Amino acid sequence: MARLQYTHPVGVTRRDFLRSATAISVGALAGVGAYGTVYERHRVARVARDVTVRGLPPALDGLRIGMITDVHHSSVVPGDDVMRAVSLLTDAAPDIVVLGGDYISFFDRNYIGPVAELLAPLANAPHGSFAVLGNHDDEKEVPPALTARGFTVLKDQRTQLTINGETLDVAGIKFWTRTPGEIAGVLKGTGGTTMLLAHDPRRLAEAAALDVQLVLSGHTHGGQVIVPALGAIVGRKFPVLAGYATRENTAIFVSRGVGTVYVPVRVNCPPEVVVLTLRAAESVIT
Repeated sequence: MARLQYTHPVGVTRRDFLRSATAISVGALAGVGAYGTVYERHRVARVARDVTVRGLPPALDGLRIGMITDVHHSSVVPGDDVMRAVSLLTDAAPDIVVLGGDYISFFDRNYIGPVAELLAPLANAPHGSFAVLGNHDDEKEVPPALTARGFTVLKDQRTQLTINGETLDVAGIKFWTRTPGEIAGVLKGTGGTTMLLAHDPRRLAEAAALDVQLVLSGHTHGGQVIVPALGAIVGRKFPVLAGYATRENTAIFVSRGVGTVYVPVRVNCPPEVVVLTLRAAESVIT
């Protein structure tokens, strides 16, 4: 049986969020909600950690991936928050930049141009800056806006990089690309080390079945609200809510992201940008 190791609880749907929230006392919610609305949701931090990757060649050991996801630029996620997040990641000077999707909320086209411009300083990473789309993104207008700023948008596509004489395949899938057959088609021809950009961490199951070495995801917001003694007050549908985990030979990192959706609040779940340093690891025996 496949083994899944994870470091955080799991979850997030709008229905589960609202249903669980009503089960908590109004007074307690008012307190944590006020804190999470006024303060914590604006406290963007830069998180740095090593990520072990099975079969990573020595030439790629130490490669640094900068990731920003779930920006959700909108009337409740101001440009100042996005600029702060971009500045934190730019200052870290990663080798590769990954944009994980959900740049806007609810397909609001008014924010497509502005958020693309806010993200533009991240478009010049030494080995490339890559983007995938999330479930809130307009598939017709978001890609050209990002491409015009210098990002490579991967919509069920892949590209091959040569770094220090070794190859790294970077593949990106759309939110609605879900079946093993569809994902296998995107990965056809990959060799060596493959990094899959998938907005939804539920694609871990397919990636593990296809023996992908590394998956980078967002979508969950880390739960957005983590109540002491109760944990995330959301559903239980995701294999990983936030952080690093492995399934069989596949490693995954799920970022909490920058913005919020449905309710403008974060509690015990601050927004983040992430710098991941790839480290070699032996294959996991299952």
